[in-house]
Amino acid sequence: MHDSSGTPRSRLEIQSCESKFLAPYAQRSFDSRGRRFEDPSQDWRTPFQRDRDRVIHSRAFRRLEYKTQVFLNGSGDHLRTRLTHTIEVAAIARNFARALRLNEDLTETIALAHDLGHSPFGHSGEHTLNELMQGEGGFEHNIQSLRIVETLETKYPNHPGLNLSWEVREGLLKHRPDRNHPNWTDEFSTANPSLEAQAANLADEITYYSHDLDDGLEAGLLDESHLAANSPLWDRITSGIPENVLGEMATEHRRYYAIRCLLDYLVKDIVQHSLELIESSGITSSDEARQWPERLIRPTPSTTHELSRLRKYLFQNLYLNDEVRSPNERATSMLRDLFQFYQFRPQELGEGSRSRLSQYNLKRVVCDYLAGMTDGFALKAYAEHLGRQPLLPFGSGIAADN
Repeated sequence: MHDSSGTPRSRLEIQSCESKFLAPYAQRSFDSRGRRFEDPSQDWRTPFQRDRDRVIHSRAFRRLEYKTQVFLNGSGDHLRTRLTHTIEVAAIARNFARALRLNEDLTETIALAHDLGHSPFGHSGEHTLNELMQGEGGFEHNIQSLRIVETLETKYPNHPGLNLSWEVREGLLKHRPDRNHPNWTDEFSTANPSLEAQAANLADEITYYSHDLDDGLEAGLLDESHLAANSPLWDRITSGIPENVLGEMATEHRRYYAIRCLLDYLVKDIVQHSLELIESSGITSSDEARQWPERLIRPTPSTTHELSRLRKYLFQNLYLNDEVRSPNERATSMLRDLFQFYQFRPQELGEGSRSRLSQYNLKRVVCDYLAGMTDGFALKAYAEHLGRQPLLPFGSGIAADN
């Protein structure tokens, strides 16, 4: 964007706009607590804009295209992957930020980075790695996302990681790590993260509710009538759609329209209720928001309850469905075998992983290596090293490269 004089819009001009248009409780980029390693400012981009670009250009971000959301990667052309999920989260998170006058660049960056640490094979893979790492700090994908941007990505000659701003790294921690975890730190000791991080976190939650419904219905594993009978939220949303609208639509279009109505309802509910909570709190800065004892970006109590029922329904009827669970269980069994294999054959790890054996114990290095794999690469590694061809869809085999 250019002003009338033909000169590029500068970072200082953008930051001046932040002062003018953002709410008092928003995180301004010029108030950032900075980076771990010295990094001169740029003329045209704020720190959070630079962070967003660093995330998008990372190898961990590219690998999300070939990692499972619910259905194993390669199961269907239209089913979500970690990457499509992440893009949807970023879009909704940015809508929250704009409506609440928060910092959109910070919110979007946290959303884009929130799943960088996810293992192959979705939450089944995460649970398996957590079990295998008991006594060693465990494994949790939010903490792993922080580990990736701080340690595992190697982009710069003088320091590890992506050297992201403190506010982005803070936003990646939904939960505080165990003191035995290699990423345990007192650095993020506030009661809550920024409102931008809260918005990204909630965008993640409502996004996977909606698109898991969409994928489950498209795959034929969920039934709309049964869903309406067991989810008051879905029933209310679909009951409010005029019959003449639904009657004129094909099944696929009706489902898409219902999901769109659901998302629209949730976004409005969260924005309106969050504004009420923020106003009643009386906070006047981003640091006051961090010290507030409760999260201020959240849905109404009734919607929270309805989302809890919907989540329970999805677990019982989708995530634990044999057609989803069985291939995931076979895949995570392979993950266990690979974990044991690399412990006995660490020379088979990637070069970057082997170089970290002097800093971390073998189990943590193996865990990092497996967590970085795509679904396809994990399956190919299993076939190559253990000599058995898995009867699962492959997708693209992209290495962890760490």
